[in-house]
Amino acid sequence: MTTDENPRGEKGDVLLDMRDIRIDGFSDERWHEIIKGVDLTLKRGEVMGLIGESGAGKSTLGKAAMGYAQPGCKIKSGTIMFDGLDLMAMSEPEKQALWGSRIAYVAQSAAASFNPAHRLINQTVEATVGHNVSGEAESKLDAVNLYEALQLPNPDSIGDRYPHQVSGGQLQRIMTAMAMSPRPDLIIFDEPTTALDVTTQVEVLVAMRDIVEKFNTAAIYITHDLAVVAQMADFIKVLRYGEEVEEAETRKMLAEPEMDYTKSLWSVRALEKPEVESDDIVLKIDGVDAAYGNTVKVLHDVTIAIPRGRTVAVVGESGSGKSTTARVITGLLPPMKGQVTFNGQPLPGDLESRNKDQLQRIQMIYQMADTAMNPRQTVGEIIGRPLEFYHGLRGSARNERISELLKLIELDDSFIDRLPSELSGGQKQRICIARALAAEPDVIICDEVTSALDQIVQEGILRLLLRLQKEMGITYLFITHDIAVVKAISDEIVVMFQGKVVEQGLKSEILTPPHPDYTQLLLSSVPEMDPDWLDSLVAERAEA
Repeated sequence: MTTDENPRGEKGDVLLDMRDIRIDGFSDERWHEIIKGVDLTLKRGEVMGLIGESGAGKSTLGKAAMGYAQPGCKIKSGTIMFDGLDLMAMSEPEKQALWGSRIAYVAQSAAASFNPAHRLINQTVEATVGHNVSGEAESKLDAVNLYEALQLPNPDSIGDRYPHQVSGGQLQRIMTAMAMSPRPDLIIFDEPTTALDVTTQVEVLVAMRDIVEKFNTAAIYITHDLAVVAQMADFIKVLRYGEEVEEAETRKMLAEPEMDYTKSLWSVRALEKPEVESDDIVLKIDGVDAAYGNTVKVLHDVTIAIPRGRTVAVVGESGSGKSTTARVITGLLPPMKGQVTFNGQPLPGDLESRNKDQLQRIQMIYQMADTAMNPRQTVGEIIGRPLEFYHGLRGSARNERISELLKLIELDDSFIDRLPSELSGGQKQRICIARALAAEPDVIICDEVTSALDQIVQEGILRLLLRLQKEMGITYLFITHDIAVVKAISDEIVVMFQGKVVEQGLKSEILTPPHPDYTQLLLSSVPEMDPDWLDSLVAERAEA
């Protein structure tokens, strides 16, 4: 790609015009209207932010902008005009010719969007080459330039790696490069920074905004993070239950939301849990080194003590070693050096050497509930499996315990026969919590369990976790990049950087200035509800 100009239209021309869009979804053996007559107009070079709580219809409407309805949905009526083309009247092959070339989609889960068997550079240029936008050699050279613009490390060679050989944050940026490669007219960003730590998020937001502006690309930015949308969007549209609540220019929306529902989104605040100190250590990681393949050393002399019945938050940017620490604790990655002890007793380093009791006592809840559950198993089967494996429960005893666990997570028996596809994001995560609770563990490792949730649902999950801790004395190791969540739920904080512990201590100590340089970088990278925040931060760091 040799030109930085988009020849298809001038900035300010209407590119996308959606009128009276109505979309049905199939559940409970019948069709339900899930998008209820929504309009959306987008000009070239504009960014429209779509916000709203889980189930509002944000992603469904965003995908409809491509003329696409996801499985289990159908666009019932309305008009979708893209650059003068009637998407509703086009055949599937005609629309597919636009997808990946003139219309691109950046998904929330980068890990699920790449083929693990192919190198990243080949996947980045696949659409560009396949749609004959440019030749393979030229496309690969341009991809390297995009990698550099997105501040990826070693842009000349990172494309030679496979998806599993880069961090989640790096994979998300490569997916953005893949979308930008053919220089589309329209990009739908569907929660593209949800999985990123705050420092990486800043880099990606700056890069995405610069690229959109440079190439006069229109974008729909779907997110539940109000502070992020404040940095990216020219206009904000608020959705609830498939209907438009209101739309306004970003600054006006932030300063003067008109509708009560929008005001309630703005007023959501993180919980403030008072910290509690304890010397009763239930789990300890002591002097641990760990590597993948005994070649790439990831953890360096990591020591973390986790008090019983308390919450220790582990924070740090992508690649800092947070999730690797969790893998060592659970036995998925045996340490090269050091020891993990539980209740003062050493744990075998590898999973296969641990007995059933040791496996039972430490459970894990994963970030992406979608990929953590078998899509073909019902809720009852998902929760019931650990009941059978750890406690030998069968029949009515098993069913009774499933009902009790559903009640614990504030759901009812109507969910027992549902499949994961019939649940909202918050409900899926609650089911994953119930599955962990089914083992009756002492320690639960929570790996970014709220990052994919909107702020209203997130607050509900945090309140649930706090209540369960109070009632059951559960210990949490809470891995997160969200400083607001850290403030809400933790007693102690561990800050990690490049596989080492930078500092650790009580929440009040870690969050009170002065900070070490890296901790200060993390705290200063938390987005604020101010449209000028990102520009100010970039300018401040440029001067430093």
